[in-house]
Amino acid sequence: MAILKSLLHMTKDHAPNKTVTIYTDSQTTLNSLTNSRIHTSLIDKIRLQVDRLEQTAWTIRFTWVRAHVGIRGNELADTLAKEAATDQDIPVCYDKIPKSVVKSELERISVEKWQKIWHQTTKGTITKAFFPRVEERLSRKLYTNQALTTILTGHGNIKAYLYRFKIIDSPTCPCGKGDQHIDHLIYECELLKPQRDSLKCSVSKIDEWPTSKYKLISRHYKALKTFTNQIPYDSLG
Repeated sequence: MAILKSLLHMTKDHAPNKTVTIYTDSQTTLNSLTNSRIHTSLIDKIRLQVDRLEQTAWTIRFTWVRAHVGIRGNELADTLAKEAATDQDIPVCYDKIPKSVVKSELERISVEKWQKIWHQTTKGTITKAFFPRVEERLSRKLYTNQALTTILTGHGNIKAYLYRFKIIDSPTCPCGKGDQHIDHLIYECELLKPQRDSLKCSVSKIDEWPTSKYKLISRHYKALKTFTNQIPYDSLG
């Protein structure tokens, strides 16, 4: 807006020297002006005004200056901007919000609502232990397969899950040390000791064992995936 205002002010200048340099500490604005794919309201208005001035023999240059290093004009601009921001009597000269800002704000609000629902739900307990925060899950790239998905959800060829739906008669693991659920497979089952020893070795480089499911997926994803791929579900059935 400051750049646009300065360009509009130049139309009132009848000086014989029609060459002007506009200094700004906004590299983003300068990049936007030179990027033909960017068409925000302000950027297009600046381009239009520059074209109008150049058609009347003006030469317009834009130069970047570093902020907060004592450049008098830049420091004065910051001071005036702060004064204007706190002055309730100054009329609003621009009230349009870029689509990118609206989009990011809607995404933030959506994730907050999703997180609240995720926190309150009584379902997905196992998955929630791996992914307590929705935002982290959305930002993390995971290449899942059936084995990993089974561990992350507790749904699949696991005796506790099959017993829950009366598909089998008992949830007890063949190792005889308890019901075959996710925690049992990861932390207890003696039939998976070789696979678990490899997982523990990897985890122990930066965390103590046993570690949480959250740490397993966030800090030891590759090792966890290797572990899940090595679980012989058919022989554990």
